[in-house]
Order: sequence, then C-alpha cells, then structure tokens
Amino acid sequence: MPRFCDLRILMTADAVGGVWTYATALASAFASRGADVQLVIQGPAPTDAQRSMVSQTAVRLVESPLALEWQDPAGESMEAARQFYAALEAKLRPDIVHLNSFREATFDWHCPVLVAAHSCVNSWGIACKDTAWLSDQRWQSYTRHVAAGLDQATAWVCPTYAFRDMVLDLYQPRAPGFVVWNGSPRQAAGSCRKEPMILAAGRMWDAAKNLSALEQAAEGLQWPVLVAGSTVDIASDPAIRQLGVVSHAELSQLMQRAAMFASPARYEPFGLSVLEAAAAGCALVLADIPTFRELWNDAALFVDPAEAQALHRALTDLCADSAQCTRLQQAARARSRRYALRRMIDSYVALYQSLLAPATRLMAAPGLEVFA
Repeated sequence: MPRFCDLRILMTADAVGGVWTYATALASAFASRGADVQLVIQGPAPTDAQRSMVSQTAVRLVESPLALEWQDPAGESMEAARQFYAALEAKLRPDIVHLNSFREATFDWHCPVLVAAHSCVNSWGIACKDTAWLSDQRWQSYTRHVAAGLDQATAWVCPTYAFRDMVLDLYQPRAPGFVVWNGSPRQAAGSCRKEPMILAAGRMWDAAKNLSALEQAAEGLQWPVLVAGSTVDIASDPAIRQLGVVSHAELSQLMQRAAMFASPARYEPFGLSVLEAAAAGCALVLADIPTFRELWNDAALFVDPAEAQALHRALTDLCADSAQCTRLQQAARARSRRYALRRMIDSYVALYQSLLAPATRLMAAPGLEVFA
C-alpha cells in the first residue's frame, strides 16, 4: 500500500454551496500532506475568487464541461462523462477516486472509489414535502443512477448519522458506508465584539433553506435580519435585507459581527454555514430537524421550521435577553470545536488507508464507524 504522501487522488466537486467548501478544504489538507490531488469541477465554473483560493494551494484544478446530476436527471451526458473520466484516469493514474456525487461511481474505475453523499434530490423532496415531480421518468432515471453509484462504490460516507439514515432508507446500498462529521478550517474564536444583528445564509428560492419563514418571522424584530445568498423579488418594504451572493471571506466577516445566526431549514444534511457561524461565536437559532439536533443539541435554540410565528417569538426573546444570547454564543463556540477540520482530515486519511488495504481490513478503520 502506498504511503499517504505518495497518493494520487482524483476528487470531484462543484462550485455551488457547501460542497465547494468541503472539497477544497479536504483537497488542500491532503495536498499539504504531500498527496497529489486533482480537483475536477463539474457544473457551473468557479468564480475568480474560488480559483484564487485553490491557486494558493498545491491542489490542481481541472475544470470540466460536465453537468451535475440534478442538472441532467435523465443522464443524457453519462456517456460523455464516462469517456471524460476514462481519459483522465488513464492520464493521472489515481490511487483513489473521491466522488462528491453518485453516478460517476458506476464508471469502469481501476482503483477504489469513495462516494461522499452530501445530499440528494429525493431526500430534498421528501423533507420539503414536494415529491410529485419525482415520478417523472427523468427523475426515476436519476434515482436509479444514484442507487447504482452507491452500490458500485467501494464505500460511501455521510456527514451525519441522520442523513445516513435517509440514504439507507431511500437506496439500501450494498456497499459499506461510514459517517464522518464535516469539519471547518475556522478555529473557534475568542471573545469578539458582537453587533445586534441576525444573520442567515442560503438561496432565498430554495424551499430546503426555508428562508421565507425567516422573512415572515423578521417582521417587527428589534434587530435587523441580513441574508447572504441568491436573492428573490419580495415586498417593496421587506423585513429582511438581502445581501446577494457574497464571497466566503465576506460571509466570514459578517459572522464575526453578527450576534445571532438563524437557519430555519427543512432539510440540511450537515450545514457548514451553521458550523462556521458557531465558530465565529454566533448564538444559533435552528430548525428542529434531526441533523441539527445531532450536531447542536444543548448548544442552540430549536424551533419548528413550519412555524414562522414560533421563530419570531424565539428571535424576539433572544434579542431581549442578553444573558441567554451570550450563553448560546459560548455554547455554540464550544461545540464547534468538536467539528474541527483536523478531526475530519484524520478520519478520511484512515478511511483512505482502509480502502487501499486488503478488503478484510475495510471494516476496521480506526476512528470510523462502519455499517452495512
């Protein structure tokens, strides 16, 4: 088995949302340990700021013409993707392939393949109670491709036990799976001056983020509510301020300033923005969903994501209770240390080593729980 510092790793990613943050942090850490990491981007091209982030590392960026799975549910681009990756594997000769998507695991790889399951359209639809369109033939093809990818991977991994349970229920994969909590490169900050401001992040149009509930809840609040992410047209005198898409650095600065961070999400397999806000010392007001309970129980205030009035009351009470807000800020900051980037990296190093070892050792990777 090659030493980790000698590994050639082919990793896929997209430049949209949390997968970019996860993949670039992981790839950069592997490269800093001496591995040769090629990061293949599918879907929309990275921004100049995103390219600049990667250019400061030893990771090599490969921008592909390939669509993301949810952009091509019928799989019309599958053959083009198969040929693209066959040529790339022949050129790079990777020791391991780390896919942040599903269907590419069905290709004819010549090395172990790990699928990282960050989310899927079926679990999104169920959580958002929006499933009628999933019976369309194109989305049935999508479901078959996701299931086949999970089956044919050497192993798969989820960022929470709660999302692991969703994947098992939906697809019943035959390949062994692992749970590795995501980690943030941000260290838990010391005391910082907070402003009376509520911050949220996400696409306003995404039913999973449920930011429409925050818009309703913001009416009459004592503190301003700022939302970073893709905007939508709303009332001429909105209760929230839409900031539009901001850079990761700008969002980090906002988190340092904000006293509170709210996420009323109906669906969030992990929630890297919540972790980064917690590390920045924001008090967390979160939807009462299984993933958030798993990660933040006793370190956040939880509300029913379907109850905008309950969210309004929770935010109102916290704006008026400085002692409780400070307690939640301290609890979130302390809990964020549990999800350190170093811990995630060490878990993936152990997982890679188990995948490259004889199959009998796959079930006994140190520090990892396996289920099958």
